Amino acid sequence: MFGQFILNLFIAALWFLLKDDPTGSFSTFVSGFFIGIFILYAMHRFFGIQFYLRRVLKVIKLILLLIQELILSSVSVLKQVLQPQLNITPGIFTYETRLRGDWEITVLALLLTLTPGSVVMEVSEDGNVFYIHAMDIEESKETVLRSIGKFEQAILEVTQ
Repeated sequence: MFGQFILNLFIAALWFLLKDDPTGSFSTFVSGFFIGIFILYAMHRFFGIQFYLRRVLKVIKLILLLIQELILSSVSVLKQVLQPQLNITPGIFTYETRLRGDWEITVLALLLTLTPGSVVMEVSEDGNVFYIHAMDIEESKETVLRSIGKFEQAILEVTQ
């Protein structure tokens, strides 16, 4: 994937140098970069790996999912905090993940900790069980489990 990006930069640099543009503007380099994208997409099956922009788009999708879940969970925590009486029952639950790599497990734990109302307290020795503290176990557990499922799927799309 990184090699395809370097090759795309090389195509853009060649386009920039060989284009008859006396000013040498940045737009010439950008147009060469887009031409390189089309060339690499046409030839990506010969590299034997997936086209590199697909993974970039999946990373962007993961970031947008994080932002969406962050907003939704922040609204939920805000509703709890602004109530006159605090009606929460904090609790701890376990979740067995299907992610296997250290990088994947770490990213999932960080994404869950970043969303308000839940904290990953511990990960088991083998890395497949999370111990998660939820602000309101009755309401937050389903929300956290839904978020975990979305995060797992997005992380699997990025890493595979």
